Amino acid sequence: MEELVLRESIVSATGLSADSLQVGIKGDPSLRETAFLRTKYSNVMDEIYPQLEPVLAELLLNRGIYRLYIGFNSGEIRTNSIFDPLREETHAAERLLEPGYIERHFPRLGYAEKIAGMRELYRALRESRLFESLPELWKHISLKRSRDWQPMAREEITLILSTLKGLRDMPQYYLRTVSICIVQGIVRMQFNCDGTQLVSARNYRRFLQENVAV
Repeated sequence: MEELVLRESIVSATGLSADSLQVGIKGDPSLRETAFLRTKYSNVMDEIYPQLEPVLAELLLNRGIYRLYIGFNSGEIRTNSIFDPLREETHAAERLLEPGYIERHFPRLGYAEKIAGMRELYRALRESRLFESLPELWKHISLKRSRDWQPMAREEITLILSTLKGLRDMPQYYLRTVSICIVQGIVRMQFNCDGTQLVSARNYRRFLQENVAV
């Protein structure tokens, strides 16, 4: 049963399998068929991303954020923090460039401390009464996740962020949204054509070399 659950999951308990460069989820075919007919418009994210990139890196590397969503079309930044892990917050991208905004909204936390905090949260869950209510199947999956997971490397984060402008500026199939999760080590990308691409952070450079010219 455990093997079946893990096999059925698009992203397993420990992320994409070692031999998976990427996983594609097909979306609305009408988006793919009309991609070249829809005019691309620039917005505030296209204008400010070069200034925003180091700020986003700061959030993931030196603050409590473990998951970051970037909406290029909407101009929104969604964040998940280790200090309040069950809640997602939404920020207007341009606000992140205002003096003092980062200090007010995102407490400082070193990367190594954040990883240690994640492990501590998993450990607290395993020791909780809630965990005891799980079926044995899911207890074992959770234990495996806690034992085997490795966070995204710092250099992988900076590489991903440094390539997003190029993916956004592609003339035909261009980036609309991206989500970076350092817990799972996965990048989720949606382009203007259709569907979602799930890419392992450790294979991200190879994904770019084989699929896009950025």
